[in-house]
This record gives sequence, structure tokens and C-alpha cells, in this order.
Amino acid sequence: MGPLEMVRQAGFVKGHRRTPSDIEFRDAMRKDAQSAMNKELNKLLATAPSGIQQQARTEFDGFETLFGRFLHETGSSADWDKLKLLPDDAIKRYNSLETPAASDFKSLLNQLVVIKLNGGLGTSMGCTGPKSAIQVRNELTFLDLNVQQIENLNKAYDVDVPLVLMNSFNTDEDTQKILRKYSHIKVSIFTFNQSRYPRVNRDTLMPIPRSFGEESLEGWYPPGHGDVYNSFFNSGLLSQFIQQGKKYVFISNIDNMGATVDLNILNFLVNSPESQAPEFLMEVTDKTRADVKGGTLVEQEGKLRLLEYAQVPSDKVDEFKSVSKFKIFNTNNLWISLHAIKRNVEEKTLHMEIIVNPKTLDNGMNVIQLETAVGAAIKSFDKAVGINVPRRRFLPVKTTSDLLIVMSNLYAMRTGALEMSPKRSFPTVPLVKLGHQFSKVKDFLQRFASIPDILELDHLTVSGDVNFGKNVSLRGTVIIIANHGEKIDIPMGSILENKIVSGNLRILDH
Repeated sequence: MGPLEMVRQAGFVKGHRRTPSDIEFRDAMRKDAQSAMNKELNKLLATAPSGIQQQARTEFDGFETLFGRFLHETGSSADWDKLKLLPDDAIKRYNSLETPAASDFKSLLNQLVVIKLNGGLGTSMGCTGPKSAIQVRNELTFLDLNVQQIENLNKAYDVDVPLVLMNSFNTDEDTQKILRKYSHIKVSIFTFNQSRYPRVNRDTLMPIPRSFGEESLEGWYPPGHGDVYNSFFNSGLLSQFIQQGKKYVFISNIDNMGATVDLNILNFLVNSPESQAPEFLMEVTDKTRADVKGGTLVEQEGKLRLLEYAQVPSDKVDEFKSVSKFKIFNTNNLWISLHAIKRNVEEKTLHMEIIVNPKTLDNGMNVIQLETAVGAAIKSFDKAVGINVPRRRFLPVKTTSDLLIVMSNLYAMRTGALEMSPKRSFPTVPLVKLGHQFSKVKDFLQRFASIPDILELDHLTVSGDVNFGKNVSLRGTVIIIANHGEKIDIPMGSILENKIVSGNLRILDH
């Protein structure tokens, strides 16, 4: 058993009562680990370039707080017995919101800031550089489309809604280069960086990097999007926007193509009576079988709480996945009071569960990353509320399977926003599962001569060495499986409706 297990399990052996000596031993080990970490961080800080020493010190303070909590908190599982299912009326329905008068649009938008979470790399889709630089539609990237959306708002209503990007040290340099091309566009773009925390050796509980230099790059990580509150505050932008009279921030993932500014939600927040105005609003949407691992809202001690899949005790996982019991999940589209963020950061009242993310480095070393999720802070805000929004507001692109959907004729593009085609006879998104041969964007694009017509598709599974000719139509349920050593080429102009295409190229009715 390594120090990690010893520190976290000492005094918690199942079936044994904790004796005073157990507790003393555990506390001594924790103090040792915290003290040793502090010494190593001070050595590390001495290697920081003089220009970033103060910033690094502030970030290390945040890391030490997180590390201290990690040592003292016993596991990440939620106390299941204390959680309550929400009554049906606890989540507000989107269609109950009033649409503001057109004459109010300008004053509403003048109170808004938009933050896009832009810390991720495109490595999971085989790309280098920021994920936001991946082309999504008509040679436009995620970032292009987000800028276009805000530009359209600003022009249409003669406002200046700022677009703020939370980058990470992985994405900042490339993003800054890309931003130069928007210099003549009517959008005020600001950036700030997520913190830079040291990865921790799983066995010794010591930091991995030896310096701030390039040679130690693999030893650092950005600590999840829950870091947005402190980093936004530390950047000075939060105070700047408050001084300008801004009231709310809309935070969402840059790869969620459905996360557009919604005037009905903004109107609800701004015009709620002061005694009832929510400080935090989370957009949720109905769970389908494709979303069973999505975080959901529950009640604990009278407060809304985000319950993530990773926090569910192993014997309760099937219950958590039940679409009939936990009916909604978090889209990570969040609307939060700027004043409330400032108060929570200054008073140190933010509390987000720690996500322990294990990784293995290229040299085989096992490390852990301590992370937090932005939505988990919901319980730190007053009068928090969930709103059940239409599925169109959740259109993430995490894989090339998602990319196929947003590039297809299922969606039309209007001023940077994707809207489902009116020709689709029902509003659900098809379930698409592409095999690993399609997982990299480059390979995905080579295997499709053109993106198929999927207006009438329900379900697509593709496995193996499969290529699609031009102008293919896929309808109903289509399963295409090329076994090992076989290759399937779907001919140009093919129409596959409720078909299974197997490795010997026979086409069967499904």
C-alpha cells in the first residue's frame, strides 16, 4: 500500500473502530504529506521566471488548499442516504419563461458577459492544438462559430457583449495567434488562463515537475473547469465587468454548439424580484439512454447539488443510470451572478467536490490530477435553480461521431448557430457510433467522400475498414461491420434503410 492509500485509509478500515492511536497516526501522516508538499512547492517556485512569480504563488496557494482537502476528505462517494430526489416542480420548465419585449433586448444584453471554456486540446480527436481550432462547418472552427454568434448579437441589438475565453497553458499561445484574425470584427474578446497545477506522484504524493522550464512540461495540468471562479477573479476581469455594470455571466463549453445566448433565460434572471433572483442557474435537459453517465441535480440539506457519475457508490450505479428515476442531466450551460462569484471567492465559501483523475505518463509513472467541475459549485450560491431546456441547447462535439452529426444536413447554420432542419420529422438526434478507424478527424474525413444524408437516420453503427462514397443516404437503423482483414466500400448514391451490411458485402434487411 502506497502513501496515498495509507493517508486516505488510515483509521477507516472496514469493520474496525478508529482507536486514538489510529487517528494520531493518520493525522501525523497527513501533516507530513502537507508539509513535504509545501517544501517542494517552494523549491519549484524558485525556478519560476520573475515575471510570473506572483501569479504562480497565488496558483500554488489554490493547489495547496485542494491538496489539503484531498488528504483530509474520505473518498469521493456521495452520502447516498442524505440525497433526495427533486420534486417534479423543483426544475423550472423552459416553456414557462416569458419572452422579453424587443425594446428590452438591449438593456438585458448590456448586463451579460459570455465565458467559453477553451482549455482543452483536440488530442482525443487526433488533433494538435486547441480543440476550438477544429473545423466544424463550412471550414469554420468552433472558435469562429462562437465569435460569429456574439458578433451577430452585437450587430443586431447595437450592444457590446464581451466574449471571454478561459484558456489553459496548453491552448493559450495558439489561441492568441488565432485571435488576431478577428481584429476587424465587432466583438470585444478577452482571455484569461486556468491555473497551472503540478501533477502528483501517486506513490510519493510529491509534485512531478522539477522546474517551470520546457523540460518539465509533462508535469503540469490545468485543474478542470471548476477553476474558472478563482482564475476569473485573479485575472482582474471579474471586477472590471462588475464596474461596467455587468450582472450575469453565461458559461459553457466551447464545443457545445447549442450553447447560444438565450434572452428568455437572461430576462428571467435579470427581472426576477430581488428577493427571488437566482445567483446560479443550471440548464438541464431530459436524459436519454445516451446520457446515462451525465451529472444530475439532487437535493441535500435543502440545497441543490450536482451529483456526478464518479461520486455514485458502486452499488448505486444502476439506480443512477435509471432514466425514469434521474430524469435530467447537466448540460454545463451555467448562468451565474458576477457579484455572487466575487463574494464566494473573497469569502472562500466555494465548495466543489474533488475529482481525482489518475494518469500514466509516457515514462510509465502513475500520477494523479486533482480537479473540480464548475457546476459542482451550485450549492455555494443562493436561490440556485435548474431549468429544463430543449435538447437543441446541448449539442456537444466530443468525438468524430458527434462531428458527423453537426457536419450533416441534420443541421442548418444561421449566424454561427446550428439549428435542426425542419425537414427532420422528429426532434431527437440520431445515435451514431463510429469505430476506432474513424476516431481521428483526418481519418474520419478520408473515409467520407461526402457527409451522408442522415435526415431520417435513427441509429448508425460502423465498425472496421469502411468507406462511404458521395451522396449516400442513411435511414432508420443502419449497421455496417467489416470484420478484421475485410473492407467495405459503400457505393456512391447508395440508400441504406434499416440495413445490416456485413463483411462479405451482403446487404440484409434489419
